Amino acid sequence: MIAATALILTALLFGGMTFFSLGFAPVLFKQLPMDQVRPLLRGTFPYYYLAVIGLGGAAAAVAAFADPLAGGLLAAIALSTVYARQVLMHQINAATDRRDTGTFGRLHGLSVVIQLVQIGLAGWAVVILAA
Repeated sequence: MIAATALILTALLFGGMTFFSLGFAPVLFKQLPMDQVRPLLRGTFPYYYLAVIGLGGAAAAVAAFADPLAGGLLAAIALSTVYARQVLMHQINAATDRRDTGTFGRLHGLSVVIQLVQIGLAGWAVVILAA
């Protein structure tokens, strides 16, 4: 039962992160004018990050009993999302507000790399827990 719960929570995390990054955000950029996309995404990210922290933390706690490696991967996702939400997001927003495109580009690039690594870690945890 623990392994199944861990797998379901991890699959939800993986699916949600993948959908947000590869589905929701790109569709916004295609369907709305840029002046509407930016504030919408800016307002969405704090909630998205809270969902990843909460679901990642819950999945890590349960998965630690089923497989310590999967639990560690999921804990890394939750903890790195705390950094992304509490530090990086604010730095990106400040750079945007200052119209500092160079700093924005570097910080946004870092956030994308973190997100892609997190998706990879979540996928790895799904594979471990499904085995």
